[in-house]
Amino acid sequence: MEACNLRDNYHSFLAKGYEVLGVSADSGKRQQSFIEKYKLPFPLLADEDKKVINAFGVWGPKKFMGREFDGIHRVTFVIDEKGIIENVITKVKTKEHATQILEKA
Repeated sequence: MEACNLRDNYHSFLAKGYEVLGVSADSGKRQQSFIEKYKLPFPLLADEDKKVINAFGVWGPKKFMGREFDGIHRVTFVIDEKGIIENVITKVKTKEHATQILEKA
């Protein structure tokens, strides 16, 4: 839902000068299948060794249906053209995420 919300609002991001990049620990092949299935106009980084994920501190314990496990947390970093983090969204609303990002722009 989150990726589709970003896809549906992609032109709004471009109009404000943003680029969109998704990151997950999935393989490049899985990422490409996901891009094709949902017709995403932006790239997804396959971070199988979790170097980027760990550098941004978004891997760790999660709970789902009473079960605890390690996984990637849904966090969005808005980074300017100089590499400075301008905003961090930790409470991502999957169906409204584009609005969350664009409201802070």
